[in-house]
Amino acid sequence: MRFLADENFNGAILRGLVRRLPELDIVRVQDVGLKNTDDPVILEWAANEERILLTHDVATITMYAYERINQNLSMAGVIEVIATAPIGKIIDDLEIFICCSQPEEYESQVIFIPFP
Repeated sequence: MRFLADENFNGAILRGLVRRLPELDIVRVQDVGLKNTDDPVILEWAANEERILLTHDVATITMYAYERINQNLSMAGVIEVIATAPIGKIIDDLEIFICCSQPEEYESQVIFIPFP
């Protein structure tokens, strides 16, 4: 599974996840030259690179993700991580998500973490 972390994604979550899954293929928006880039461009890049987007941006990314889905544009998936949830719970749920599923299960999907 390949991931792209949105620009403002919590670094503590990323570090905790990489500690548990050191082989995880994850890059940050700022690592690939997309800092301060509009959300539709980030979603397009993630789709082209077949990377699932990790974000805390429920306000706008979700809207643009559903627009892509309605326009039948490709999208590897979006994981909306609720920023106010406990970090340990988020890392636990992301680890379960990664270890117990396949990337194609999330094509054109918006998933919310932590799980209820």
